[in-house]
Amino acid sequence: MKKPVLIAAVLLTISLFSNTVFAQAPAAATPPAAAPQASGDVVASLTASDNYTALSIALRAAGLSETLEGAGPFTIFAPTNEAFGKLSSTQLDALVKDPAKLATVLKFHVVSGKYTKADLIKALGASKERKTTLKTLDGENLTLSVVSGRLQLADEHGNTAQVTAFDLPATNGAIHGLNAVLVSK
Repeated sequence: MKKPVLIAAVLLTISLFSNTVFAQAPAAATPPAAAPQASGDVVASLTASDNYTALSIALRAAGLSETLEGAGPFTIFAPTNEAFGKLSSTQLDALVKDPAKLATVLKFHVVSGKYTKADLIKALGASKERKTTLKTLDGENLTLSVVSGRLQLADEHGNTAQVTAFDLPATNGAIHGLNAVLVSK
């Protein structure tokens, strides 16, 4: 089975196993020359973006969307659809079958507080090691550091991902794209 077909099947399975009905938020129209404006909370912003469809569905399946639609603020280090596509079939199956495990994995990507790209750069610049640590929703540590000129995110389990996009706007936080899902291998 080809990877794109597998990803589509997994996403369909996640939505079927979830007791929640999903409503797709329309993409907000922004003028081409203007900077992107927040179109809603972090969940609405993820849903409106074509790059984070898998994460949006996974948040709902794991029961985290209500929390993230709250006042926040939240910073989400959001794995892209491509990042979810890098997971093995075994990893995807395990996450689909266990919403509690899926929720735990997704919480590794969420930090309380709003940290824009400028905030992250400032925090890294204030450290001699060019590293800073942030607490996830579950109290785990995420370490941000500069590796080969790029911002890298590492969890306490040795998983790493690079930040590939910054500052997707949201009314209750900030969203940064990742090239991998932080999940135990």
